[in-house]
Amino acid sequence: MHEFIPGQRWISDTESELGLGSVVKLEGRTVTLRFEASDATRVYASANAPLTRIRFDSGDQVEDQQGEALHITSVSEQQGLLIYSVRQQDGNTRQLPESELSHYLRFNKPRDRLLTGQLDANHWFELRYHSLHHQAQLAESANYGLQGARIDLIPHQLYIAHEVAGRHAPRVLLADEVGLGKTIEACLILHQQLISGRTNRALILVPSPLLHQWLVELLRRFNLHFSIFDEERCTAIIESGQASNPFHAEQLVLCSLDLFSQNPQRFSQALEGEWDLLIIDEAHHLAWSEDDPSPEYLLVEALALNTPGILLLTATPEQLGRAGHFARLRLLDPDRFHSLEAFLAEEQAYRPAAEAIDRLMQRTPLSEDAQAQILDQFGEEECAKLLAMISDADSDEAQRESARSALIELLLDRHGTGRVMFRNNRAGISGFPEREFHGYPLPNPECYDAEQIDPQQSAPPDAWLTPERIHAAAGLKEWWRTDPRVSWLCRFLRENPEPKLLLICAHAQTAIELQEALRSLEGIGAALFHEGMSIIERDRAAAWFADPDQGSRILLCSEIGSEGRNFQFAHHLVLFDLPLNPDLLEQRIGRLDRIGQQQTVRVHVPYLSPGPQERLVRWYHEGLDAFHHTVPGAHTIFSQLAPALQQVLEEDEAEAELEPLLAATAELRQQTAQRLQQGRDHLLELAGCRQPLADQIVRQIRSLDSSSRLYEYCERLFGCFGAEVEPLGNGFVLRPAEQISNNRLPGLPDDGLTLTFDRADALAHEDRQFLTWEHPMLREAMQQVISQESGNSSAIALRHPEMKPGQLLIEALFQIECIAPAELQVGRFLPPQLIRVLVNPQGERLDQQLTIDQIAQQGEPLPPQSTAPVLRRFRKEILELISAAEKSAEKELRPKVKQALDNMMERFTGEIQRMIALRKHNPSIRRVEIELLQQQGLTLHQQIQGARLRMDALRLIVTL
Repeated sequence: MHEFIPGQRWISDTESELGLGSVVKLEGRTVTLRFEASDATRVYASANAPLTRIRFDSGDQVEDQQGEALHITSVSEQQGLLIYSVRQQDGNTRQLPESELSHYLRFNKPRDRLLTGQLDANHWFELRYHSLHHQAQLAESANYGLQGARIDLIPHQLYIAHEVAGRHAPRVLLADEVGLGKTIEACLILHQQLISGRTNRALILVPSPLLHQWLVELLRRFNLHFSIFDEERCTAIIESGQASNPFHAEQLVLCSLDLFSQNPQRFSQALEGEWDLLIIDEAHHLAWSEDDPSPEYLLVEALALNTPGILLLTATPEQLGRAGHFARLRLLDPDRFHSLEAFLAEEQAYRPAAEAIDRLMQRTPLSEDAQAQILDQFGEEECAKLLAMISDADSDEAQRESARSALIELLLDRHGTGRVMFRNNRAGISGFPEREFHGYPLPNPECYDAEQIDPQQSAPPDAWLTPERIHAAAGLKEWWRTDPRVSWLCRFLRENPEPKLLLICAHAQTAIELQEALRSLEGIGAALFHEGMSIIERDRAAAWFADPDQGSRILLCSEIGSEGRNFQFAHHLVLFDLPLNPDLLEQRIGRLDRIGQQQTVRVHVPYLSPGPQERLVRWYHEGLDAFHHTVPGAHTIFSQLAPALQQVLEEDEAEAELEPLLAATAELRQQTAQRLQQGRDHLLELAGCRQPLADQIVRQIRSLDSSSRLYEYCERLFGCFGAEVEPLGNGFVLRPAEQISNNRLPGLPDDGLTLTFDRADALAHEDRQFLTWEHPMLREAMQQVISQESGNSSAIALRHPEMKPGQLLIEALFQIECIAPAELQVGRFLPPQLIRVLVNPQGERLDQQLTIDQIAQQGEPLPPQSTAPVLRRFRKEILELISAAEKSAEKELRPKVKQALDNMMERFTGEIQRMIALRKHNPSIRRVEIELLQQQGLTLHQQIQGARLRMDALRLIVTL
């Protein structure tokens, strides 16, 4: 076990690119290191930290933090800290504590290992080269972080993830309609942010019933290992001494808001968690009004103010009305969304932009009024040129098409909430199943006669939609023996023995009593899912229902069954009662009606007739058409008609008003759909997925999926690590070799892993892990190859018809290293490129004539007994060859640095100018975004200018 003392200097074995680190804090069983060169902080378990202590020896060259080159003459130790005696360039000597060493020091051991005969097998050198080569290519990919998820390649999901994940500290509302995959989008963004280094610490808050579902999805689809935090876990962490603040013990945490509302201390600790990204699922539960925000809203608001990035997820952004929608946008940007009144007024200006975009997409000429509106709203200087080109008869079609596309992009960019909210609807996305509605009118039993109820029994206004609860409260315990809906359910199960049935009802007690009814009346064991069960019990019930062989035929859910859980393997949905809120009805149907559903969704509604249940069924079916289709603006329609609907449901004598209500609802539905299509929602749909870019991302990922490069690399990797591969259908089983106890693949358990390179195979077989360049095992293995010494020093004999025997050649691998904070993503402009140099004694470059694969094919192992004499006898010549390789590589570095600086300046200058122009017309562009871009540009310029070459590996070649 290492002994850590503040001030000591260490390097990370797994993240050497961080530079030289300093021990800054010891707490419990953890040690914290600060890496100033990369502006990063890491917390490690003291017992097994992947760190190496840095100690220089007499004769070594170092730099201090002012950049002065110093020559070490001796080393001493005081209280666990190293003190170097150094000679300055002017000849004077002084003491240099290790804490004052440059943060940017490089460590290069290939030369030392080669000259002292510490040589590795050539297959390790070749693996090292290919690891560096592929790592450099991946760093340049715009889609790195989006390929590795076990998901179907659905364009709108990948587009949103690509658009959002590339931002610094993204703050957005993901509001796709039910079934379009908001959870996938959020996890893709999270995954890309983690892989890119923009995010290190993430907190996800979800309703308690969804904790385990999120945990499993994060692990199974994205290979992300989150920890569920509850009160028991927090207490255990503190009592074990692992950390005084439990939220500092893990980087990736998943919990529910209940943990904070029930224990204010835990909330205070979470606020001190220094999160990079906060994700809130089911955000429509955060109730807000200007005078009385809910406690849950205030908790999230405090976290949002303390966290740079935030993703809010809701399928029903207007479930609590326009004020509720405004409140969620206010969490994302309180400066921009400061006034509800101003927000509502601004939305009225969206319609002209939507109409203009429609005409441009249809290649229809814009009227003079439309052009004037565009110029007035978005600025004459930027739009006039494009409008002129579109209408110029002398422009060719390609020019006009380019101008149309540019103007569409400009208008979408300026859309009021287009940067902070993404919403796709089903009308614009293919792949959804059809819906069938089956209504079953049933006679209202005498026991539900209102006159037989004790008048002292009070009930909420919509209680008659669930009469069994009123009567159970009045003493009718076995209501299910006389309720015709239960008889219908038993009959339906007898007549349809094959399909799985998901039944949703409003109350947990109803679900419990239905389970008893099915057992007593039919001998059917039904799975049960309600809020009174523990998370583990709910997961077991869901798994029992999902089991195709031994599983339950029916799952009985209370209302929480409509929140988040997906059961698209079933296609029969029974609604034992109906919610009054149409958004909640859509959430219920959305448990089955989702992308991935392979069959028609059949919605079965048994209802009591006559009475309020029948009237509500008719309102949903004939008025809203909510059983067959999603209804845009359903909450707005409901809000306007709620008083009339409530009266029709509550008062039997008001039934005469039902027909006019149905007609008014149908008319309002058509008007609302038309208004939303013309205005705000249509613009959101257009901005939510720009199809050409989305299709391009899909094509690029599919091309990467089908490439043989990964397979060929893994063959090398598995061979070097001695892993055994056993074919299994389209996949394979990977196991560690029995005779190899060390140097094994990281993350490979003793019993092996079942893997596949094929996306479709991974989706069809959950027991097979999807192996991509982003898989943790592969990423860790590549990093292990690069960070360790194996393969950085080697020798080989080469027979080549054009090579004179007896020559010495040096093959050198260099990396362009630019140490910078990970969130700057300097690799976009100067990725960790690999420079391979092969030089002969005349200083000539031969790497173009002799590739590394050609050397592998024509080379022969150099016997150890031959290597040592060569190294001793030709030491001077070898050093000269190494020096020649370094000078040659240095010549390649400067042009690459200049190109990187030019690209960076062009990108940042253009983006800053664009953001400044956008802000004039779109206040959702935050001022801090522009300031961050300016600061990032300055920092990147400094860091790129300081890029250096790092010698990574050397191979001596002796020609025969």
